Amino acid sequence: MSGQQAAPPDGSASPGSVELVLLPRVHDIGGFEVRRALPAQERQMVGPFIFFDQAGPGEFLAGRGLDVRPHPHIGIATVTYLFEGEILHRDSLGSRQQIVPGDVNWMTAGRGITHSERTDQALRSHANQLFGIQSWVALPKTAEETAPAFAHHPAASLPLAEDGGVRLRLIAGTGWGLAAPVAVSSPLFYADAILAPGAMLDLPGEHEERAAYVVDGTVTVAADRFEPGRMLVFRARDRVALRAGPHGARVLLLGGAAMDGPRYLFWNFVSSSRERIEQAKADWRAGRFGKVPGDEEEFIPLPEGA
Repeated sequence: MSGQQAAPPDGSASPGSVELVLLPRVHDIGGFEVRRALPAQERQMVGPFIFFDQAGPGEFLAGRGLDVRPHPHIGIATVTYLFEGEILHRDSLGSRQQIVPGDVNWMTAGRGITHSERTDQALRSHANQLFGIQSWVALPKTAEETAPAFAHHPAASLPLAEDGGVRLRLIAGTGWGLAAPVAVSSPLFYADAILAPGAMLDLPGEHEERAAYVVDGTVTVAADRFEPGRMLVFRARDRVALRAGPHGARVLLLGGAAMDGPRYLFWNFVSSSRERIEQAKADWRAGRFGKVPGDEEEFIPLPEGA
């Protein structure tokens, strides 16, 4: 599996190709701890990816579960991808979808959507695991006010390639000669790769901005070794390859074209316009966002002082 640019002869990377190493910050969502790698003080986005959260691995005891109450979004698409467990997604379009490992949930907020993420009641009769990634993809300025939409893609519908001890599933976008069925608004790539011990994987050279998030195991880039929970941001256009450590590795690979300018962020709102953020705040206070059918009793209020 190779991108348009070949890796150096030693099979590692161009010297100094790791531009930044981002360490996630810990947050709480719905009673569950998450680690947020993006946005960071050093970097707001990698390609269009503006939020990147690792949820878990963790366990809910019997009778408990994830409870992210209905809340709004604008200006982004949310991408949910699980390694373990299940999440019940509901939104103001009337979507109701159980997400299981390997599936892709792609919700386009556009001009505004409300959704909730919970553990289904049927699963709360016993202890259950949850481990996965939720990322937010900023929409180009021309698509920020598009109509909201929801798409679910089962794992079996996603391109899968296996070669040289690497098993790679393309979650969205294009790369490694593959194209995912998920409709995107700007050029990007997003992939889940499992590497056998010592296996090597190069990053696609056709994308301007690229990063790798180490989920499990260790990887080496050139002479540097990186542990789990690190996001490695690479220099644009450098030739880059990852080599798995002695116990193998699992990495998520992401990036794409640089966005058309920075974004303002407040709570769950992302926009190229500060005024649009203020309008979204007023709309949520006034109840002008849609309700979530089947989950209408609760909601997350706008943060105090906003």
